[in-house]
Amino acid sequence: MQLFYASGASSLAPHILLEESGLDYVAEKVNLDVKTWSKGNYNVINPKSYVPSLRIENDTVLTECAVILEYIAAQVPNKQLMGQYDSALYWEQRIWLNYVATELHKNFISPFRKGNWLPNTAESKTLIYNRVFPRLKYVDEALKGRNYLVNHHFSAPDAYLFVMTNWLTRLEYGFDQLDNLKKFDKNMRKRNSVQAVLKQEGRPHSLQDQAK
Repeated sequence: MQLFYASGASSLAPHILLEESGLDYVAEKVNLDVKTWSKGNYNVINPKSYVPSLRIENDTVLTECAVILEYIAAQVPNKQLMGQYDSALYWEQRIWLNYVATELHKNFISPFRKGNWLPNTAESKTLIYNRVFPRLKYVDEALKGRNYLVNHHFSAPDAYLFVMTNWLTRLEYGFDQLDNLKKFDKNMRKRNSVQAVLKQEGRPHSLQDQAK
């Protein structure tokens, strides 16, 4: 398998899950400024022009973070990264995957920014924080008394949620009134998979400011 990623982007989630899975994979870094990777035009791999993408057998390319996470988990059912299909556990995890994708991930993307997909002006940072905080507060309440989102066990939705808490840190929003998310983030950073991936990816990617 080939994972196409940009450092610190949402592709961080499947990167972590691949480490957790023990599956063989190759991580291919994408330059989102110019839409290239080591072998040329990234848009040939994913015409949507963003990460993550996962190339599997027969040159099939999967896109969309939540889908890729579920695919990886399905390859190693013994790791319990997702519950058995159609079980109550599975549907609870699917709910969280979709909540993170639609209510958190997409709301972190600012329509009023310069270059970068994350907010990077004072106005856009305030707008985004006001938009995501109530949604983060909902997750914070759900994490009360838990280390992980579902069944007190690390699973695919936790890898995705960590991207969001990592962005909170990266944007210097902090964890005011989000004590459970702060604990979650701290616990996630202790996992070997997270440490390995953060070290491998290095400094977070930031699109160049084109508005000068």
